[in-house]
Amino acid sequence: MARIIGGIACSHTPTIGFAVDADKRKDPVWAPIFDGFEPARQWLREKKPDALFMIFNDHVTSFFFDHYSAFTLGIDGEYGVADEGGGPRDLPAVKGHAALAQHIGASLMADEFDMSFFQDKRLDHGSLSPLSMLCDHDGAAWPIPIVPLAVGVLQFPIPSARRCWKLGQALRTAIESYPEDISVAIVATGGLSHQVSGARAGFNNTEWDRQFLDLFENDPEALTRLTIADYAKLGGVEGAEVIMWLIMRGALSPNVRKLHESYYLPSMTGIAVAVYENQDRPLPVDKGAEQRARIGRELAGAETIDGIHPFTHAVSVKAYRLNRFLHRLIDPEHRRRFLDEPEAAFAAAGLSEAEKDMVRRRDWDALIRYGVIFFMLEKLGAVVGVSNLHIYAAMRGQTLEEFQATRNAPNALYSVAGKQGMGGIAWDKSK
Repeated sequence: MARIIGGIACSHTPTIGFAVDADKRKDPVWAPIFDGFEPARQWLREKKPDALFMIFNDHVTSFFFDHYSAFTLGIDGEYGVADEGGGPRDLPAVKGHAALAQHIGASLMADEFDMSFFQDKRLDHGSLSPLSMLCDHDGAAWPIPIVPLAVGVLQFPIPSARRCWKLGQALRTAIESYPEDISVAIVATGGLSHQVSGARAGFNNTEWDRQFLDLFENDPEALTRLTIADYAKLGGVEGAEVIMWLIMRGALSPNVRKLHESYYLPSMTGIAVAVYENQDRPLPVDKGAEQRARIGRELAGAETIDGIHPFTHAVSVKAYRLNRFLHRLIDPEHRRRFLDEPEAAFAAAGLSEAEKDMVRRRDWDALIRYGVIFFMLEKLGAVVGVSNLHIYAAMRGQTLEEFQATRNAPNALYSVAGKQGMGGIAWDKSK
């Protein structure tokens, strides 16, 4: 079974990434940052975990307020480097541990955490500032794959400290029930005290930072009694993001061994780095099997139902590129290019030959079996002038007439075609 070996808590200020990129290791102003991270870096080198579970918040870079979630788990196999305004940092994409992520997501949902999930998102300094300090990379690859968890802490209301703690407890169950024998380290980022907005910008509270670090190690559950307003008063509005650390601490054993702790306040943010080694004890029975059964309970037996194709995380990741291509048919320019120059549109989207072939042939059954969700099929149908009922019939292996004979109103053909598509519907027998 998977095992949590420990956790790293660290700040994620862009100061850190700047220091790395500008090679400020020997500059006396910046050297303490490198010195603070070095023991954590060495710990990762020594322990060689198979995955890092990274807890961070995006800084309105890849996630915007058109859809802003409390807890969003990455389930992808790779995460690119975000452009935060001046071009992306010169870093390679980060490999994701998709299988572990999907298991964790299913476990958290089984434990009634209503998670959001993301693919095809780039990471900003919330995760890459500390990661670039913690891990070596050769310009082409990072040494450890990650599972990223983005926490929405910028738009109120945000999760409470207690909710973060409880998520951490559920995360422990999720990781420890993963069936492969791997080791996982949890990295919690953010803080310490700082405020970057309003007339209080530049606020710091070193005394609180020290007290928080002590409580975090020795009495973390006490921190769950503080409100978000308490955290904002003590450590600044943006400094309240340290509640994310409680996710990591909740996933560790009650007693931990602190291997390292450092603190440095060069400018705007109290930069802390701490390493905690897990002191868990194995149980005499395998409770992971029990959790895996809990995870599978809701879909248990679905595999015996003929003619259904559950759209799982694994299916979504596999067919993401094709689903995205078809989803973009809601964009008029993409629609035009698909209809006028389909091969160029396919090539621009990087579709595989098999994916292109299914779309060319309008093989509705093959598409649904491959992993295209039905609501992309009906968008494609609307664009090419095929009704929903034509698609239903094809998936059942019937002619349209055979399928219509099973309906109470056989002539009720329809699609999601809007005003641009209504004029080209040749199958509408009412005209």
